[in-house]
Amino acid sequence: MATELNLRVAVDGRRETLAAVEADIAALDAFELVDQNDGVDADVLVLVHDPDSAPREQLAQVREHSDVPIPVVLATSSPSGELMRWALDAGIADVVTLPAAPETLLFAIEKAARTAREQANGLGHGRVITVFSPKGGSGKSVVATNLAAAVASKGRRRTLLVDLDLQFGDSAIMLGLQPRSTVRELIGTPADIDAEKLEVYTEQHSTGLRVLPAPMNPEDAELVGEEAVRGILKVARQVHDIVVVDTAPFFYGPMLATLDLTDRLLVLCNPDVPTLKNVRLALKTLELLSFPEDKLSIVLNRASTSIGLERGDVEAALDRPVDFVLPLDPAVPLAVNQATPAVLGKTGPFAPAMLELARSAAGLDLSHARPAPRTARIFSLGRS
Repeated sequence: MATELNLRVAVDGRRETLAAVEADIAALDAFELVDQNDGVDADVLVLVHDPDSAPREQLAQVREHSDVPIPVVLATSSPSGELMRWALDAGIADVVTLPAAPETLLFAIEKAARTAREQANGLGHGRVITVFSPKGGSGKSVVATNLAAAVASKGRRRTLLVDLDLQFGDSAIMLGLQPRSTVRELIGTPADIDAEKLEVYTEQHSTGLRVLPAPMNPEDAELVGEEAVRGILKVARQVHDIVVVDTAPFFYGPMLATLDLTDRLLVLCNPDVPTLKNVRLALKTLELLSFPEDKLSIVLNRASTSIGLERGDVEAALDRPVDFVLPLDPAVPLAVNQATPAVLGKTGPFAPAMLELARSAAGLDLSHARPAPRTARIFSLGRS
């Protein structure tokens, strides 16, 4: 890891506990050790935890006397699960256990400084792809999970799937995941959301895809507001190449916040009259909201010549072209019941069509595939 240049580090804590830590940092010969009491601003603060004092009080005293917020690395000789959880909620950049190896201190300090600088400069701008349908049962979650799995496994990109169908989201169960936490728990923590906290509250699929599930209980949906959604997506695209968002089938606060940060909006349409009516209304609403036309794509899902409405009929009804077609494929419901993304299969017309949609929406080359994960068995629907 390349050493940060001109990085100033301050150490704070009870005086008798500081000498060893200051000596270790000075011995690295990689940073400038400064004293904030002399009016010198530090780039990173190493806060030495005093086991006889509450870390909350130590941090409050430090931040009270600091005009500019700086990243904090907590050094402790008595680590515990409770202390780690507090550090996460308090926005601590990293925690090191004392005595610490020199390379451990070096890594923690440089990581804290680099993360803070990237956030301050707005570096890291992943692509947000939102999947939306104005009618339930259109296959929206199937498309969102398959698109995300395709990008993660075949595009080899850091990919996050955020399930914002807050009342009845199914993304986790479709991927065979048993979530320990959801978007509800993420926003329920007192500290601001950052990259480390986001990762803790997500689940990882065997494709490498990370998933932030919808709340377990429908009544928790109203606790997730516009600002929370905006905060999640801003952090998510800083640390992921692609962020896929599954949404509820209507326009409301969280959906409007999502649209503000969307780079590509996929509007799903099934070849049936009720869905066509709803999609027409949704397109008019998007126009009233001044959503950019060049960010919008129409996806005809479950297309089949046997249903009666073909692509041309749909385009005539919507008075605009269909951009992508996902064929009706019996392998898809089978894959859903097996909790395996159908896009990873080798048979049926759905997989190649979905790969083409994912390639275009994500702007990636998806020609190199990883092995498909083993089929998962579902013993619980994952909701209380």
